Amino acid sequence: MAMNRIQFQPGLSMPEFFKRYGSESQCEASLEATRWPGGFTCPRCGNAAHCVLRGGTHKVFQCNACRHQASLTAGTVLQGTKLALTVWFLAIYLVSQAKTGLSALALKRHLGVSYPTAWLIHHKLMQAMSEREERYVLDGQVQLDDAYLGGERSGGKVGRGSENKVPFVAAVSLSDAGHPLRVKLTPVAGFTLQAIEDWALKHLAPGATVSSDGLACFSAVAAAGCAHEPIVVAGRKPKDMPEFEWINTVLGNLKTSLSGSYHAFAFQKYAARYLAAFSYRFNRRFDLRTLHHRLLVAATHCAPQPQRAIRMAEAHC
Repeated sequence: MAMNRIQFQPGLSMPEFFKRYGSESQCEASLEATRWPGGFTCPRCGNAAHCVLRGGTHKVFQCNACRHQASLTAGTVLQGTKLALTVWFLAIYLVSQAKTGLSALALKRHLGVSYPTAWLIHHKLMQAMSEREERYVLDGQVQLDDAYLGGERSGGKVGRGSENKVPFVAAVSLSDAGHPLRVKLTPVAGFTLQAIEDWALKHLAPGATVSSDGLACFSAVAAAGCAHEPIVVAGRKPKDMPEFEWINTVLGNLKTSLSGSYHAFAFQKYAARYLAAFSYRFNRRFDLRTLHHRLLVAATHCAPQPQRAIRMAEAHC
């Protein structure tokens, strides 16, 4: 079998990571350069002249013009943290590099923090991933399928009627050569015409050509200016459907990732984050060496996420 260049590309090794980010000062310098590539500017008045105050856990900048003070972590997903930046940077590295995902329990052991702290870090980073994914839409040739997270409870309904199943739309865009480019995994209220129309308007570019298994609700992609090409499955097995090779591959990889990393999680509350984290890594798989830095950028551009907001898990459908 020929070597897959994407699978075997060199990433950022652990020794190289610690060489770059092994000290607090290195992490501070990297975070500062990521937040203010051209140097610090006051978030209140835009003035660049400032002085640096010490004494707290992290660096604090004071504007010389308006005297506004801004912490190095203020306004980011790291805001309010008492942890060293080296812990956060290691978490960013581990979460970004884990192809099949990383549980909060495994993260706890790697970071040397409590389980609640590891859980909160993990969900904050996944929220940053989710918000970054919202910026992109699928275009060109798109394969579309309906899927579910979770399974039936003991004594409950089975199949699509199970109370513990969360419906989500799975979609993958293909290159002209038929190779997967980007994936979208989005929880929806149900597989209805209105739900799919709302999804398509938000996640598909006008002019895309959408292939599906002919589920009636998928015809609603036409409302987003997309062409719909239903393909009758007629009981065929996935291996006998080359038309849906990549969407089936993505869903198979997702199942392996979730079952291999997590014993269980609250599907109804947190499905959107776990699906977005898988999509985030998949969509940036072509350059593993920069994946940790891209997640750092996402974390600095994500608004502060207090624990209350993280646990409420805003509804996405």
